[in-house]
Amino acid sequence: MKITFLGTGTSQGVPIIGCQCSVCQSLDKKDNRLRSSVYIEVDRLNIAIDAGPDFRQQMLRENVTKLDAILLTHSHKDHIGGLDDVRAFNYLLQKPMDIYGNEETIEVVKKDFHYAFDKNKYPGVPEMNLHTIENKPFFILKTEIIPIEVLHLNMTVYGFRIKDFVYITDASFISGIEKEKMKNANILVINALRIWKHYSHFNLEEAIAIVNELKPKAAYFTHISHRMGKHEEVEKLLPKSTHLAYDGLILEL
Repeated sequence: MKITFLGTGTSQGVPIIGCQCSVCQSLDKKDNRLRSSVYIEVDRLNIAIDAGPDFRQQMLRENVTKLDAILLTHSHKDHIGGLDDVRAFNYLLQKPMDIYGNEETIEVVKKDFHYAFDKNKYPGVPEMNLHTIENKPFFILKTEIIPIEVLHLNMTVYGFRIKDFVYITDASFISGIEKEKMKNANILVINALRIWKHYSHFNLEEAIAIVNELKPKAAYFTHISHRMGKHEEVEKLLPKSTHLAYDGLILEL
């Protein structure tokens, strides 16, 4: 199993137009974060989690030529805004893209990309097979996907577990029942927006507390804003086997 971080930032990520902070002006590539997404290669299946506005750029940068499905965590634009660009994979692979999300997310996709679902489609629009999922395991071919329901303030967001890899983004609360699904992971990826508290995202302290509670073999923080600070400096503050993820980071299980 191979995991590539396509992006680890937020819509408040870096660089910010006109911002003169040390992070936005940093020459370290690890401080230059596109919107959060990962690309997973498992069981001869290639899956992306989320397709934000940077989706096309991320696919080109990583030279992705095969994508079987996209799992959507929720319907915010920084996580679905790039779905129009699945049309490139439609052309390359000669089939619609399979898109998975909860009912609310799928309804937003239908609304925002209505032209892809019109009865009389304009030639060349993106082709998507939409799959509504619930908070229970499902399969893509032979690969089991386990949704993990978290709250983003009051909004339901899905994280996902695939084998011993757990991916959580845009969370501010995880119930005990859902944490049970996250236990005994080899790799846990979880959002950590910034140093000080935020109303709808875990901050660094809260994310570290989740890691200490669940004790994965390794943990990586994602969905990082420029207000977190520079990668090199924050890394020094983190517990053993805990890291800030960065765009282009590759992990193997």
